[in-house]
Amino acid sequence: MTSTALICLGVLIYTYLGYPVLIAVLARLSPMRIKPDPAFLPTVSVLIPVYNARPYIGPKLDSLLALDYPDDQIEIILSSDASNDGSDEVIRKYAERHPHIKVLRAERRSGKPAGINRMLQEATGEVLFMTDIRQPLDPNALRRLVAPLADPTVGAVSGNLMLVGKSGAGAYWHYEKWLRRSEGRFRSVVGVSGSIYALRRSDMQPLANDLILDDLWVPMRLRLQGRRILFEETALAFDEAFEDQREFGRKVRTLAGNYQLFARMPAILVPWLNPSFFEVMSHKVLRLLCPWALILLAGVTLFGIQEPLLMMLALGQGIFYAAALAGKRAGRLGSLARTFVVLNAAAVVGLYRYLAAAQKVTW
Repeated sequence: MTSTALICLGVLIYTYLGYPVLIAVLARLSPMRIKPDPAFLPTVSVLIPVYNARPYIGPKLDSLLALDYPDDQIEIILSSDASNDGSDEVIRKYAERHPHIKVLRAERRSGKPAGINRMLQEATGEVLFMTDIRQPLDPNALRRLVAPLADPTVGAVSGNLMLVGKSGAGAYWHYEKWLRRSEGRFRSVVGVSGSIYALRRSDMQPLANDLILDDLWVPMRLRLQGRRILFEETALAFDEAFEDQREFGRKVRTLAGNYQLFARMPAILVPWLNPSFFEVMSHKVLRLLCPWALILLAGVTLFGIQEPLLMMLALGQGIFYAAALAGKRAGRLGSLARTFVVLNAAAVVGLYRYLAAAQKVTW
């Protein structure tokens, strides 16, 4: 029982602490060399899926219109997924004043992938700027995203989503960005932020209408071709950090999408086919195993509690889960513990949603 507990503990420690430290060391010892070109100004199609987002449309479009990028080099395309809150009317008013804004509408809900496919048919830019409606952008965001695409070895560039707030999810996102920053400096990140990323139009293929995560599918398909995926931390988008209750639903969707990705793109689990196999296994696959390691660790320590080491581990888990249950009432440690438990519970629910085909692509 002791050896089983130590293996479970080792998986957890490596996944959440050992791998981040290791990838940070590798990034420092062997940093990737790229050739960004600040003068690279290709034509850009901005693609934005929309569903019942009326409060966010004005700030988002205002931030796009304020981008430090030539107006005649940008077109902005929005696809409304049968919105019924007046979103379309707000967008049309902007389009009347700005001819480079285009509005598409689906008469019944079909989800984000179908909306992206509709916009792809209309897009004429050399580069696609994929972004969501919620998050306004820094004026320099687009220039910072496209500059690395001047290097032909770069397949896609992820921007930096800045979350405002002191929730545990916000703290987790800071940790996640640190990890992505290290991966990007070493050789390639294994995903992008769906709210802000860019790639060449020629590298984008139509998506399956039931695809859950374009922000994993698109970059990993390019990575399998040997292209590198970068994290550009100076290309900023802004949003509020969700509380754990709302973050849980978002994370379930993300992790169900991970399972779907592995099933549909099995080559990423083959070391001689995936140049980022090590990062995928450490960052993505082990994260999906951690909930089961937690469950097994709890069971083993309870059954073997008469052993001194297992008794200490059981006590430590009890304190940790009590802090998670208390949440903010236990201070910052409680908030972080609660977020950790919520995210691992989401992996279990995500697996169920994937196996039951219960995860919707609408949002």
